This record gives sequence, C-alpha cells and structure tokens, in this order.
Amino acid sequence: MKVTNIPFMAMRKIVAMFSVLLILISIGSLATKGLQFGLDFTGGTLVEVKYDEAPNLDDVRAVLAQNNYSDVVVQNFGSPTDVVVRMANSYTATLGDEVLVTLKEGDKVGVSLQRSEYVGAQVGEELREQGGLGMLLALAIVMLYVAVRFQFKFSVASVAALAHDVIITLGVFSIFEIEFDLTVLAALLAVIGYSLNDTIVVCDRIRENFRIMRETEPEALINESINQTLGRTIITSMTTLFVLVVLYLFGGEAINNFSFALLVGIVIGTYSSVFVAANLLLAQGITREDLIPAPKEELEDELP
Repeated sequence: MKVTNIPFMAMRKIVAMFSVLLILISIGSLATKGLQFGLDFTGGTLVEVKYDEAPNLDDVRAVLAQNNYSDVVVQNFGSPTDVVVRMANSYTATLGDEVLVTLKEGDKVGVSLQRSEYVGAQVGEELREQGGLGMLLALAIVMLYVAVRFQFKFSVASVAALAHDVIITLGVFSIFEIEFDLTVLAALLAVIGYSLNDTIVVCDRIRENFRIMRETEPEALINESINQTLGRTIITSMTTLFVLVVLYLFGGEAINNFSFALLVGIVIGTYSSVFVAANLLLAQGITREDLIPAPKEELEDELP
C-alpha cells in the first residue's frame, strides 16, 4: 500500500483548538441539559406485547396517548410483530393488563401480553453509578496497560484521547436529547476498545520509528508514523462504519441508539487516533530517550 505524505502535525494547533471547542461544548451541554436517561436508569415499567400482524408504531403511540399514558416509548423488539412499551415512573400490579386492554380497543388486529416488568428507581440509580464506575475503571486499566507496554507519556496521551472520545459522544447525546440507556453505555465501552486498538497501532509504529529513524525530529517522525498507518486506519474505520450504517438504518428502533452511539464514537475515535494522541505526545515532549530503558547500576567489587 502506498504511504501518503499528509502533514498532520502541521495542523496540530488548529486541531487542538477544534478538539478543545468540542469538549467545552459537550461539557457545557452535559452540565446544563444533562443526559436523557432511559427507563434502565430512571425506573418505570416495560410491557412487551405480540401482534398477529405488524402494527404501525405511530398508531400504537397515538392510542396510548389518547388514554392518558404519558412518557411512553414504543419500539419494535426483535420481529416487526413484537412491540415493547416503556413507561417511565409508572407501575401498578395490573398495568400490563391495562395496557393490553387499551391496545386491543385501539386495534382490530390480535395482540397478546408477553411480559410486564418494573425497574425501580433505586435499581436505575445503581445501574447509573456502576456504569460510570465501570467506564472509569476501564480507562484506569487502559492507562496502566499502555504505561507498561510502551511508556508513561504514551499512556497519558492514550487515556486523554479515550476521554476525549467519550466526552464528545456523551455531548452529542446531550445536545440532541437522545435517550441514554444501557445499550448506549455498552456502545461507549465498545468505543473505548475500538479507539484504544487504533491508538495502540499508531503508538507502536511511533515507538518502532524512534528506534529506526534516529536522526529524525519527533514531529516529523510522528507525522511519518501516522502516514504509515493511515491506510490501515481508514480501511478499519470504513468497514466498521458500513456495518453500523446498515444496523442504524435497518436494525430497528431497539438498537438505533446503540448503533448511533457507535457511529459517533467510531468517527471521533478515528479522528483522535490520528490527531489527538499524537498531538499530546508532542505536547509532552516525547523523545527517543524516553523509550530507551534506564541502564542498570552495576555493583563494583570492593577491593580488600
């Protein structure tokens, strides 16, 4: 594959300002608007019903709205005839049966109740806390791994790039008020893994080139390393994006938010692997000497 010669590091100041702007916008939205937490985190009732024929979801929503069911999310679950109704902060022992009666009155097509479950607010709060702790733990383990595998400056750059990806992805969900549920949290953890893999490839090439290109300045060396791995980065990202676009368009409402989170995360993760991590390495003043193991002190035999 032909190696490109794009001056990525010549754009590092502009890219840095762009990244800082995106992070500030994301943090500002998260601080003011927050996230639109789904039923998994807020608590409420999930009712799953099965139709004899695939219903129009807009008609189902309209029937429920006419019967004073508020804060309702209606989605297909699996097949087009399986429908999930999510109602935030609502629960009675007979709620599933009541919803079923309402749906039967509003549609001539046969419908049956599959299950009715309640997620308490306390459970939702625990899920939210454990999800956040899980993400922080993942970043801490990544930092430790990269520090051992490469060098401490590489670990700082890698974890900062991952935090950059997570914050901006969360910011997109906050700005556009997209529901944040457990599937989105799973997508964020997948984004961390994907972005880390891409960043590790670039870091590995930078380390190798520091040993080979001994007379090259760090900026030129990092730029050459990114160009050498660019083909692999683009192919990996594009093949992943093709799959995610198909999932988003044809996967159904149940995984829309999951696939959208991955789409945003993969785009931002690819960008951070090329620009952010390498930029942070230069900002820390990475040099060839940082990758040379410190010589062990030799003990001299004392003369009697």
